[in-house]
Amino acid sequence: MPSAEPLSIAQVAPFRRGVENPVTRFVDRVSAELERRGHAVLRAYTGDRVKGLLKPSAQLDVVHVHEPFAPSVSSAALRHSNSLNVATFHAPQERVLSTQVARPLVEIFFGRIDARTVTSRETAELLERYFPASYELLEPGAAADDWGRVTDELEAIYRRLVARRHDPNGDPELRARLAKRPLIEVDLHMHTDHSGDCATPVEVLLQTARDRGLGAIAITDHNEVSGALEARRIAESMPDIEVIVAEEVKTAEQGEVIGLFLEEKIPKGLTMAETIAQIRDQGGLVYVPHPFDRFHSVPDYEHLIEIVEEIDILEVFNPRVAVTAFNEEAERFARKYRIVAGAGSDSHVAQGLGSVRTLKLLQTAGRPKAPKRRVPDAKPARGGKPRKRGSASKS
Repeated sequence: MPSAEPLSIAQVAPFRRGVENPVTRFVDRVSAELERRGHAVLRAYTGDRVKGLLKPSAQLDVVHVHEPFAPSVSSAALRHSNSLNVATFHAPQERVLSTQVARPLVEIFFGRIDARTVTSRETAELLERYFPASYELLEPGAAADDWGRVTDELEAIYRRLVARRHDPNGDPELRARLAKRPLIEVDLHMHTDHSGDCATPVEVLLQTARDRGLGAIAITDHNEVSGALEARRIAESMPDIEVIVAEEVKTAEQGEVIGLFLEEKIPKGLTMAETIAQIRDQGGLVYVPHPFDRFHSVPDYEHLIEIVEEIDILEVFNPRVAVTAFNEEAERFARKYRIVAGAGSDSHVAQGLGSVRTLKLLQTAGRPKAPKRRVPDAKPARGGKPRKRGSASKS
């Protein structure tokens, strides 16, 4: 986005409209200065229906919440926002409800904040004690022209965040090329018995994928590509099914990441940055699986933010994720950073294959009534026996 393009910004204050205090004064002065600079500013206060104001069709670039502690209109704004979120913390006093009683809930909503600011050093010290993070100081002064300086600093934060969003137009040349190709359904996340926690033989997986009408599958065994390479070799004699060689790699301390379109195994235990570099060296794509599932090995939110420009595809639906809200968080994250959304069955048994499909980069959940393609000799999915370790097929 060009730096001079006006932004659409919501300013949310946890007080009723017309109340005079340091927080509403901050919101009013900054909002007025932003409007003077050509930005569109939506003000929301206690009593306003923020869910309706912040719906996706509002197309807000930034939602800026003030004192986003629970319960308040600001925390409600974080709950419903599909935009980049900036938070400003003002008062330098502890809030017992938020720091102790409702802390787990508050941490979930604070996890949606993309930039945190404070209006005093005392407030920063207090927050770092309870909610460790990086807090940028925006200290208003007494002079009238200080609001121009504060707005300069805020505008720079907004621009920095907006610049990290992916280009929604993508690569026009590539889009034009793909538009001429037939539409296929793809499952981007699955495992064979080359993964230590799966007993599905490669042949069974391929047969099931073909019978369920999938046009392509990405085999993403844990820290291994031997199963995917074997499947690609076998699939050369099978019509209408393509195999994407991939690997779900366990990084040292930053969760798992999938490399799509690989040729060689990437070792586990590297940093996330090193793993992504190896995916890029092979000309692969970076696919982040189940990014908010706390029952999987996933990057912390700050680690996800660090690599946001490197993510090619974010998995927004995984049927093996036990808590629906984790998938919803992934969808929200992909939307606000404009990352291509992906879906995968994460199948560890043949019966789960194709339960989630990506169709022209749109998510479809649930098994279809019938495959898109007629298969004359479709067979029921079979199980498999655990493969002996060390018996990986050579390719």
